[in-house]
Amino acid sequence: MSEQDQPLQREEPAARLYRAAFPDDATSYLCLTAEPGPILASKALSTRTDSGLPIPPPLKEPTRHNDECPSELNAGQSGRPKSLRPFILSIMAFKNGRKFSKSTSAHRKRRLSSAAETEGQFGPALTRLYLGISAAFSNDQTALIALAINDGIYLTDFSVKHLDLSDNQRSGRDVIADYVLKEAKDYQHEKFAKFIGAGLPATLARADSMVRKCVMYFGPSQAPLLQVGFRGLVQTDVGFRAYLTTVQNYKDTCGASTWETMMTYAEKLRCDKTRIAFFSSTPQGGGVALMRHALVRFAHRIGVDLSWYVPKPLPTALRITKNIHNILQGVSPPSQRITAEEKKAVIHWITENAYRYWLSESGPLRPAEEGGAHIIIIDDPQMPGLIPLIKRFTPDRPVVYRSHIQIRSDLIAKDSSAQADVWEFLWSNIQLADMYISHPIPAFIPHTVPRAKVAYMPATTDWLDGLNKPLRDWDVGYYGNMYNASCHAQKMTELHWPSRKYIIQIARFDPSKGIPTAIDSYAEFRRQCKVVGIEDTPQLVLCGNQSVDDPDSSIVYDQTLDQIISLCPELMKDISVMCLVPNDQLLNTLISKAHVVLQLSTSEGFEVKVSEALHAGRPVVATKTGGLPLQIKDSVNGFLVDPGDWRAVASHLMDLFTNEALYERMSYAARTGVSDEVGTVSNALCWFYLASKWRDLGTEKSGTAVIQPNERWVYDMAREEANCPYSADEEQLPRCSIEDKKTNGEGSSHLS
Repeated sequence: MSEQDQPLQREEPAARLYRAAFPDDATSYLCLTAEPGPILASKALSTRTDSGLPIPPPLKEPTRHNDECPSELNAGQSGRPKSLRPFILSIMAFKNGRKFSKSTSAHRKRRLSSAAETEGQFGPALTRLYLGISAAFSNDQTALIALAINDGIYLTDFSVKHLDLSDNQRSGRDVIADYVLKEAKDYQHEKFAKFIGAGLPATLARADSMVRKCVMYFGPSQAPLLQVGFRGLVQTDVGFRAYLTTVQNYKDTCGASTWETMMTYAEKLRCDKTRIAFFSSTPQGGGVALMRHALVRFAHRIGVDLSWYVPKPLPTALRITKNIHNILQGVSPPSQRITAEEKKAVIHWITENAYRYWLSESGPLRPAEEGGAHIIIIDDPQMPGLIPLIKRFTPDRPVVYRSHIQIRSDLIAKDSSAQADVWEFLWSNIQLADMYISHPIPAFIPHTVPRAKVAYMPATTDWLDGLNKPLRDWDVGYYGNMYNASCHAQKMTELHWPSRKYIIQIARFDPSKGIPTAIDSYAEFRRQCKVVGIEDTPQLVLCGNQSVDDPDSSIVYDQTLDQIISLCPELMKDISVMCLVPNDQLLNTLISKAHVVLQLSTSEGFEVKVSEALHAGRPVVATKTGGLPLQIKDSVNGFLVDPGDWRAVASHLMDLFTNEALYERMSYAARTGVSDEVGTVSNALCWFYLASKWRDLGTEKSGTAVIQPNERWVYDMAREEANCPYSADEEQLPRCSIEDKKTNGEGSSHLS
């Protein structure tokens, strides 16, 4: 790869003066530096308006700075402004204030207001807008707030408001935040619009500039663009420019014991300046990516040095690693094998990335004394090839391997099986790791893994991100329309909620997700509805995001449509099958407004979509496979069925659609029974504990591992170490019985 193909490294510019598009002396009226801190009007200006803000001095010929193009000053080739009118109007607005002026057609407002009632859709289609925010502060408790609105191309409207800040101190309120939020909400409802994002500088000024820059961070799907920087460093939240959460927000998502335990280990990591590095194959798409974005965001917020790296993608290697994934789960064709050449290709791909990006100077795999990480976590079956490299260069550095899929250990135990061959290849690298972390199901652990090295940790989700945060009805309407617009563009069935309820399964189009069972179940359910005379029948939604490292999705998508067309073509108008672009709030809308959620996987680890559905108060019908029985209490917050048992699924759907009391009872149990253990704070607690423990004790001494979890839950170990026992009212996931690990061929375990 040539040098120009590598991601650019850009240094942050030094602090410099940013100026609004006013003539030279007038810029002292509204200016700021790139350094944080309050913005004060120039003390040299003594003449003030009634609000206390300085009046700009007479206009002079503008000075154009290096970072400003002539178009920004509305100037010709001479550098002179074509007209002073824009400057005069701007200054008058800042002096006297200005309200939003763009009007909306009364006829359009009437049509959109009645759209939900007359058409049975989520809500009216909304115009997508972006918001820029700026402020200038004076010394007498007043502020000048400017809001600029952009449609993605041009500035379309703006307002200027003088605010009295004295109420801030008297009432403890944030006057500026209250004003901005109210103005944005009112504008949305008045203009039938949806703000996609808002931009503001580190110190507030230049609203128009900020809204133009804000637009640049959003992609075609109106989701923030994924940022992967130099060395494959995943830069969550557009390089941490988007501030989505506060520490208090996270504290409110968990119990006091969980928070205090987590902070104990976080403080230790900060004091020791411990660096933690995660490695996985893709920055988006699957459950691993969702957890890592949340963990990196949280660690950054509380000051823990935690980074996440991904390799440069190679399509041929990703096809091989997907085959490995399918074989381990037992969902591949019986004849499929991984050849010696394919194994070499995967190792070469990882090794090349390691030497080029991670073992080079200042890379994360360099020794800790050279700036590398103190603790390494390998987060994927695609990445074990890194472990021998790490141990060769830094044998004393702890390496933790995490297995995030259901592994058919019963098939691995058969010497001639494809699973045994693939596992032998992976284990030759994984065995060098200091700890093996699995989903909390003993049957997922192949017999070759020493039990002393094994620890359990469930998959988690973030209650504050777009997948789970509460959405207002206005936003639900926007994202519901977004889904239907995508369906319309692809000639796919649209949803008619709220006039019709719907059943949903959200999962990747993957052979292990049980999509054929979902279709068979729905077809049988519709037949039963016809028999008993139910006319208000629900729709079925089968959708999911496509993962970068999953080439199977288009194949399974086609198989899904083929099944519907061949077996139940009359239901095609009621089934919506969509492969979606990544958009968390869209998935949130679909889950939170569904009547029932399905998870009918034939192989599954610990499915976070089940946790998210329960958190939203949706009863879940799922299979007795993998970690799903840990999440669902049968007949309490959902139902558990055998894999492939579509008749049982149809029967439970009938119960949930015809017995309102049963539905309400299950919905309440789902909403109130979610454990702290499946949230981001608990996930951080587990990783922080392991990092601090390994940093303290180091790796093997005299051939014996210093930390021997012996199949315990990391969460339990961390709570015990911090002397923070469980209280009687804490929700806990069921623990797998260590004494009784009898398993069936599908990998289910007895629970206690």
